[in-house]
Amino acid sequence: MPLPLDSRFAPRRRYLLGISGGRDSVALLHALLEAGADKLVLCHLNHQLRGLFSVHDAAFVRELAELHGLPFEIARANVQRRAEEEKISIEVAARRARHEFFVECARKHRCPHVLLAHHADDNAETVLLNLLRGSAGLKGMKYQSDLTVDRKKLSLLRPLLEVRRREIDAYLEEGRILYREDASNKDPFTARNRLRAEALPLLQDLMERDVVPAIVRAARASREDQEALDDLLGVLDLVDPQERLFLPKLRMLPGPLQRRALFLYLLDSEVPDLSRELIDRCLTLLDRSSPSKINLPGGRHCCRRASRIFVE
Repeated sequence: MPLPLDSRFAPRRRYLLGISGGRDSVALLHALLEAGADKLVLCHLNHQLRGLFSVHDAAFVRELAELHGLPFEIARANVQRRAEEEKISIEVAARRARHEFFVECARKHRCPHVLLAHHADDNAETVLLNLLRGSAGLKGMKYQSDLTVDRKKLSLLRPLLEVRRREIDAYLEEGRILYREDASNKDPFTARNRLRAEALPLLQDLMERDVVPAIVRAARASREDQEALDDLLGVLDLVDPQERLFLPKLRMLPGPLQRRALFLYLLDSEVPDLSRELIDRCLTLLDRSSPSKINLPGGRHCCRRASRIFVE
């Protein structure tokens, strides 16, 4: 039985496919081919975290591409070294490296649309991680996420986001589809893996039911509420013709709307690594007695001048 792809997916368009060689991305590849998607470019980044296993993953992806007559891009990135140099986690370093790799592929193939194999169980894990970190509330994944990397816009698309992990496993088993097993997915030292192996099963035991749909529904409801607030902010005309936030209007809003308006403004200004702590520091600019400049990532600043807030 074929895997159900999101109805917004258009199989006749050209796409980049982020593929690790693991079960989820290999299942997505086969589901896409079954749906008639033949304008695919397989894009694999070797993170150099698993020694020879990583080399074999790349070779497996190359063989898949050649088997199906698809163009492919394979590159390497020293994620461990990057994490140490930039003083960030392996997960963040890997994500940044992947996005930069996708940008290179997008420029080469003139295609900004990147397909990813995230599914419903991934989404539930992401919601819990964000909730427990305390920085993003009930924020999960969306079918489409747009971002800008090195001044290049990418659209990350997730056609399997409504599909459960067990459906993917059954699909692979039924089709006798080969894939690469990543032993690091069972590493008990990562927060996501412990959520998957320990926390979610415990929650299911406590509630005596499958909790993933409830978590995903809660995140969807939260996102819909947030989108409604964003629509409201859009009609309040908070930004002047010079693309600066108008402070008198901003000060009249309730605190949560001030925070959201500032977040959206910094996001539109392509400020990276936005966090609640950074937004709260920038909110101090609303106080006339506070310093008029806040440091931002990348050597930029959020400033207050002439009843305006702007990034320089």
